[in-house]
Amino acid sequence: MTQHKPLPSEPIGELFRTAFRSHPAGVAIITAAGPEGPVGLTASSVASVAVDPPTLAFSVTGGRSASHIAAAQTVMVHLAGADQVELVRTFANPAAPRFTGDMDWELLPTGEPLLRDAGWALRCEIVHRAPLGGSVLLAATVVDIRSNLSGSAPLVYHDREFHTVFERVPALG
Repeated sequence: MTQHKPLPSEPIGELFRTAFRSHPAGVAIITAAGPEGPVGLTASSVASVAVDPPTLAFSVTGGRSASHIAAAQTVMVHLAGADQVELVRTFANPAAPRFTGDMDWELLPTGEPLLRDAGWALRCEIVHRAPLGGSVLLAATVVDIRSNLSGSAPLVYHDREFHTVFERVPALG
């Protein structure tokens, strides 16, 4: 039986951050139509919630893009692979120019910005918003899915850095 080490005498918020830095998460770019044009950000909080109806959840915190995404009725959730790491870095940097002529993107007829290079792009309708601390947790029903599979390795965020996943470990069962 494994025994847990005693926790250091740090505030629980710092321990929480440390715990999640050791927990890898998939990477997505979330985009929406803002009042002055398209907005987007990188998120590692996207999670599958239900299959019927297809629903996902994610959270946003602070900033202009986050506030516009939190207020949007519809969003695009782009699931990123390793070959999109530079795009992910761009959308993770609040000062970086986004939706430039160098990026392969378009506005969909429904108004959302689509990043064409993403392996998967899920068009979603926000169905629930829950303010929690300085963040907003959003639940969204998926209404359309576009794929652009390139065979890219998965991209994960771990300990404040992006990593690719190469080794496959069989699941039990």
